[in-house]
Amino acid sequence: MKRRNSKRLILLFLFLVLLGLFFYIQNNVLTVTALQVQSEKIPAAFSGYRIVQLSDLHSKSFGEHQQVLAEKVKREKPDIIVYTGDLIDLRRGGEAAGYDLMKKMVNIAPVYFVTGNHEEGDFAAKKDRLQKMGVHVLQNESMVIQRGGEAINLVGIDDPTRIETSEAIQQAKQSIKQRDQYTVLLSHRPELFSFYAGARMDLIFTGHAHGGQVRLPFVGGLFAPGQGFFPSYTAGAHMLGSSTMVVNRGLGNSLAPQRIFNRPEIVVVTLKQAK
Repeated sequence: MKRRNSKRLILLFLFLVLLGLFFYIQNNVLTVTALQVQSEKIPAAFSGYRIVQLSDLHSKSFGEHQQVLAEKVKREKPDIIVYTGDLIDLRRGGEAAGYDLMKKMVNIAPVYFVTGNHEEGDFAAKKDRLQKMGVHVLQNESMVIQRGGEAINLVGIDDPTRIETSEAIQQAKQSIKQRDQYTVLLSHRPELFSFYAGARMDLIFTGHAHGGQVRLPFVGGLFAPGQGFFPSYTAGAHMLGSSTMVVNRGLGNSLAPQRIFNRPEIVVVTLKQAK
């Protein structure tokens, strides 16, 4: 009887160790998702252009001063890095992890940033600090990215907690000088895909959904803020008309402390000119 109980205790211990390891991997071991986006509007000079997208860090750290995350991103050899909101977490406080990440990223490639709902409130001081690091903060405005004598538009809008989405997109569109150029939009929320497609954005990068937090085979994410249960947009690429939206599963957690079958994600999008 004692031997049987001892065996059960050993099995229970091993199960708990494996379960703890599983939970640790799900929250901390980074994965890279590679996507290719094709369009006839992509200039020839931008065919092969690599965009790394990061999102929803929520003040989490990956190695000392974000070294583990930085090394992963550097290996992808991005032409630019885009960040789609929630660098910090309002509930946890503490901004050091987010600023550590931005310091590392600007040494790899040009960085473009838009706000998430956790950047609500007085963003002016945070914006100033990011800009002094060399981060391009886009707030309902556009920039022109040039390569090989050709160009694309890069548009960034504030999270809707700061301004109405339709107003933000309208402001940003008014700042675009060449509207016939391929246009990339950075925005935090994927549930507003119809707005982005209606504004004729060609490629949209979003986050916010945290991959649905828990992902099940053949089902996908279980819950996302702004979308509720069994949400439509939690990960990967989605098409609506001529628009493609990429949803990043994010790096950190907010209310829910644990990811399941949903490891923190780096997205790498390669542009390709369609013939």
